[in-house]
Amino acid sequence: MKISVIGVGAMGGATVEGLLKTTVIAPSDITVADPSQAAINRFAETGVSLTTDNQAAAAGADIVMVVVKPWLVEGVLTGLRDTLDYAHQLIVVIAAGVSLQAITGWLRKPTGPDPRFFLVIPNTGIAVRESMTFIVPIGATEADIECVKQLFDQLGRTIITEERLLAAGTTLASCGIAYAMRYVRAAAEGGVEIGFKAHDATDIVLQTVKGAVALLQATGEHPESAIDKVTTPGGVTIKGLNEMEHAGFTSAVIRGLKAGMKS
Repeated sequence: MKISVIGVGAMGGATVEGLLKTTVIAPSDITVADPSQAAINRFAETGVSLTTDNQAAAAGADIVMVVVKPWLVEGVLTGLRDTLDYAHQLIVVIAAGVSLQAITGWLRKPTGPDPRFFLVIPNTGIAVRESMTFIVPIGATEADIECVKQLFDQLGRTIITEERLLAAGTTLASCGIAYAMRYVRAAAEGGVEIGFKAHDATDIVLQTVKGAVALLQATGEHPESAIDKVTTPGGVTIKGLNEMEHAGFTSAVIRGLKAGMKS
């Protein structure tokens, strides 16, 4: 499978990093395109093909990923339209806030088949193959959907969803990764205040969060049920949790998520 990634900024670059860490995609099957030579040079020693020509990148690919800022999507897609072969190629657009209707209009040709494409929203965990990725297929067959899902399954977890849920998914997972990092930062700072060196506090918090996630994923248990197991009556854990709730912890998280939906 030949994959071209057009645009290697923060998200595009993270996507390429993730692809390079898989065992099912050879670096020689990946083409990286960006108008900035400096942007693609970071992958010069990885074995991928490099180009500043989007059309050249798209021409030989089975899957063409367009990973650019939302306001650049139209120009990139219309520039590729005559090169793309909708009968044999799948297009993946990774850009938040761009509608399926707009993408369809930018890709549609005067004659020939309609495009088969996917609007995909991962998060930056894709760089280490731990993304939470939302996939919305348009005009795709079941085989197409399975192909794209299997690809992104190599880069984390995926969910096939609808356009109406993409904004919520972006807030919960793409913005959410920053919210989780803010908790890590806050807990590490607290760790320093109670006596640990900064790097030790950060390592402790990271491993603790990793363990919490692994437990919940392994058991399927509700978080509150898992919390009950470590909250001894009159103990320090429940006292700490209650202090956080007095400060509005749960409310702050929910308000932050809802605020992200308003943008």
